[in-house]
Amino acid sequence: MKDTSNPQEKDLKLDCSVAGYDYKLPPELIAQNPAVPRDSSRLLVINSLTTATETAPLHHIFHDLPALLRSGDLLVMNNTKVIPARLYGHKSTGAKIQVLLLEERQYNCWLALVKPGKSFKQGAKIIFEARQLGISDWEDSYPVPNPQLTATVLETDTATGGRLLQFDVPEGKSLVELLEVFGEVPLPPYITASSAADDQYQTVYAKQPGAIASPTAGLHFTPELLQKLRDRKISQAFVTLHVGVGTFRPVEVEDVTTHHMHEEWIEVPIATVEQIRATKADGGRIIAVGTTAVRALEGAAQSGNLQPFCGKTDLFIYPGYQWRVVDGLITNFHLPRSSLLMLVSALIGRQRLLNIYNEAIASRYRFYSFGDAMLILPSAIRVLS
Repeated sequence: MKDTSNPQEKDLKLDCSVAGYDYKLPPELIAQNPAVPRDSSRLLVINSLTTATETAPLHHIFHDLPALLRSGDLLVMNNTKVIPARLYGHKSTGAKIQVLLLEERQYNCWLALVKPGKSFKQGAKIIFEARQLGISDWEDSYPVPNPQLTATVLETDTATGGRLLQFDVPEGKSLVELLEVFGEVPLPPYITASSAADDQYQTVYAKQPGAIASPTAGLHFTPELLQKLRDRKISQAFVTLHVGVGTFRPVEVEDVTTHHMHEEWIEVPIATVEQIRATKADGGRIIAVGTTAVRALEGAAQSGNLQPFCGKTDLFIYPGYQWRVVDGLITNFHLPRSSLLMLVSALIGRQRLLNIYNEAIASRYRFYSFGDAMLILPSAIRVLS
């Protein structure tokens, strides 16, 4: 029987279906370690409206970036810093517990994922021992000879399945300070055999502590590359989005339009807003470095115009989204069925993006946090902000 259905209707239906964002990735293409030096990673460039439909993407190295952008462009980067958010502890019975901090709700009171968590009811206590690394730095200042940290479960958070933990810390200290002793920087679960040092999972411009995962599109930049960009009159501005569960939480509903993002804290300072306004007024383009920078910028523009903003956003971007700030994007390759894949699809189209991913897989690009990058230029986007 002849198929008389409308191809555009099919595409629209797939745009709204989580199954439309699936692809198969050979496991060996999941990067376990970062490129050294950082800017030696590969860069797949999408530079025209026909890229991935009639023409192939361009293959570059990340250090080619200054030549691929234009004088007057503005790169907007997320300066969040990953905290040592993974803690290992035990119950009073000796049963081992793993904790991943998500966000501070009140002073020294944190929302956290607890594993295993089923038995952790209200009032349960967790005891954390200091890691060997770094103890010597604290032995003189810590109020007890053998540093320990305890937390009490206050309640269960239904939105995340996590627990609200009240940490008992020495007077005058904050939990964030103690994490250098008790915690470790958490790598994503798909990185299982990495020899990377903690600072290789931080951007070179990381400044504001609070993230539990790195804004990985920024990992490709070196101080030297940033200077080369400035030398070519390609400016840089900063926002903060503390990457949390909202960024990496899987989309679990079939209809993506019913997915609710977990809130994440953002700050878009007035200096950045003024830089963006001046850049656009002069004919420059706003290139977001990473999907978290996109969410921060677009989240601060939900009134219709970009404004300075400090607070939380639950903005979920998927095809059909009306762009207000961002003109182009530097991003890594994302997991199937993820909200990040949907965000990038909103910029260039779902099927085009899947075509690009197939090209990247065929060309043996490295995927996910420590993987290679792609550059989507404004010339490749049909509808600009």
